[in-house]
Amino acid sequence: MTTASKPAWDDTVLPFQLDHSDMRGRVARLDGVLDGILKQHDYPPQVEALVAEMALLTALIGQTVKLRWKLSLQVQSKGPVRMIATDYFAPETEGQPARIRAYASFDRDRLTGGTAFDQVGEGYFAILIDQGPDMTPYQGITPLAGQSLAACAETYFAQSEQLPTRFSLSFGRAMEPGVAEHWRAGGVMIQHMPKASPFAQGGGSGEDGLLEASDIVHGDDSENWGRVNMLLDTVDEIELIGPTLPATDLLVRLFHEEGPRVFDPQPVTFGCTCSEDRVRQSLSIYSASDIEKMTTDDGRVTADCQFCGAHYDLDPATLGFEATEGSGDRG
Repeated sequence: MTTASKPAWDDTVLPFQLDHSDMRGRVARLDGVLDGILKQHDYPPQVEALVAEMALLTALIGQTVKLRWKLSLQVQSKGPVRMIATDYFAPETEGQPARIRAYASFDRDRLTGGTAFDQVGEGYFAILIDQGPDMTPYQGITPLAGQSLAACAETYFAQSEQLPTRFSLSFGRAMEPGVAEHWRAGGVMIQHMPKASPFAQGGGSGEDGLLEASDIVHGDDSENWGRVNMLLDTVDEIELIGPTLPATDLLVRLFHEEGPRVFDPQPVTFGCTCSEDRVRQSLSIYSASDIEKMTTDDGRVTADCQFCGAHYDLDPATLGFEATEGSGDRG
C-alpha cells in the first residue's frame, strides 16, 4: 500500500477575520492529532466521536490563548459518558506547535444505540484557562444545552462571555486511497468581535432561558451575524474535513464578499505533559502510611496517565514526604 503525502493544512488552525462584517474566526483540520489521541484507548465508536468533536473544539478555541498558557475544556455528565477532558498547551515560543490531549471516562454497560451526544446526560460544560504560576486560573461553567458538544460551546460563549459564536464541524472515519482508515476532523468557528458593553439584560431565548447569539447582537450587528451564518450554512461536510481543499480556498468560497483576511496558521500536535517527576511530585504530599496503602502486592506503586496511557512503576521507599530512599530508582 502506498502512503499519500500529508496535506500541508492538516493538523493546523488558521485564524482569519471578515473585515466587512466585524467577525473573526478559525478553520481547523485535524488528522494525526486525532490518531495520537484515540489510539491510546479502546473507545466505542460513540465515545470516539465525542472525543474527536471535543478535540476539534479545543483546537478552534485554544488558538486564541497566549504563549505558554493552557486551555482546558471539560464536560461533566450524569449520562453513560461521565466526563470528557481536553487540554490545549500553547507553544512556548512563536512558530512552535501547540499540543492537544484528550480522554473520556464512561460506563460501557450504560452506552445506548443512539447518537454520540445521546450518551451525554444532564451536566455542565466548562472552560478553564491557566495563565501560569502566580496567576489565578480562569474558569467559566454553563449547563449542557443543545444536541451536540458544539451547541454546548456556543451556549457557553453566549451565556458566560456574551460573545456570539458559531461552530460548523465535521468528523468521522476517513477512507482515502492509499491510506489506512483513520479519524479526520475539520471545522469553522466564527465569532462576532466583542463590543465595549455586551451585557444582555434578562433571560435568553435558549434552552432553560440561557442566552443565544441572537440575544446579544442587535441592529447592523444582527444583520451581519445572520448573513455570515447563512454563508456558513452552505458548507459541505467534505469541505470542512478538507483532505483536498486548503483552508484558504474554503474561506474564499464561503466568505469572498466579506473581505476575508488570514493570519499565520498555528500547527498542532498530540502531546502530553505527564512524566515520572510529575507523578512523584503529586505523591509528595502523602505520608509513608498513605503510600503503603497505594502499594501493590508486588511492592510497587503504579500510576497510569489517562491521556496518553504512559505507565509508571515506582519504588514506594522513594515516594512521599517521608521517603527513606532517593528517587534514583526510575521504575
